[in-house]
Amino acid sequence: MLNSSLDALAREQLERARNAPAGRSAATVYGGHEQVLRQTLVALRAGTSMTEHNSPGEATLIVLSGRVRLNTSGDSWEGRTGDLLAIPPARHSLDAIEDAAVLLTVAKA
Repeated sequence: MLNSSLDALAREQLERARNAPAGRSAATVYGGHEQVLRQTLVALRAGTSMTEHNSPGEATLIVLSGRVRLNTSGDSWEGRTGDLLAIPPARHSLDAIEDAAVLLTVAKA
């Protein structure tokens, strides 16, 4: 059975993001590209983003810490610690308003 501290992993990834030139860091928590379900902890330094991209399937974000903005061509949603954001099936980007850690869950068709 998998048992991980998301708080500890978020702290670790945030430290890496703060020191990374791109201002972000990520680690797969569960699953992988060969499985239907994949969970990835993504950390972003304030002011950085994940540029616009497509979603490979149904996806959600749980904001573990900080503040983010999820953007599509016509809408945006802000998430804070503890919020769950459903990622629309459209091109989207993610901006870190504050240093943030999110748990990205993707279920591929």
